[in-house]
Amino acid sequence: MEHHGGSLREATGDEALARQIIEDFRKADVDSRTMRMLEFSEKLTKDSLAMSEADAAALRAEGMTDEEILDLVQLIAYFNYINRVATALGVDPEEPRR
Repeated sequence: MEHHGGSLREATGDEALARQIIEDFRKADVDSRTMRMLEFSEKLTKDSLAMSEADAAALRAEGMTDEEILDLVQLIAYFNYINRVATALGVDPEEPRR
C-alpha cells in the first residue's frame, strides 16, 4: 500500500492518519464505518474465496447501501488488478511521483 500513500495523503488531507493506515489500519484513528471498509478491503484482497454475505452485512450495518458496497468492491478489484499488472510488468508505481 505504500505506493498509494501519496493518494491516501491527498484523500485524507492528513499525513499522520495516512501513515497510521499504511502502517496498520487496525490501529488507525478512523470511524467504525471506515474500519469496516478497510477490513472488507483487506479480506477481499487477501482471501477473496472466504468472502460471504456476512461481509456485506457488516457494511450494511454501518449504513452502506448495496450500491455503495458495489462501488467499494469495484474500486478494490480495480486496485488489485492494476497492482498485479504493474508488478507483472516491473513498473515502479512511485516513478511518476519522483
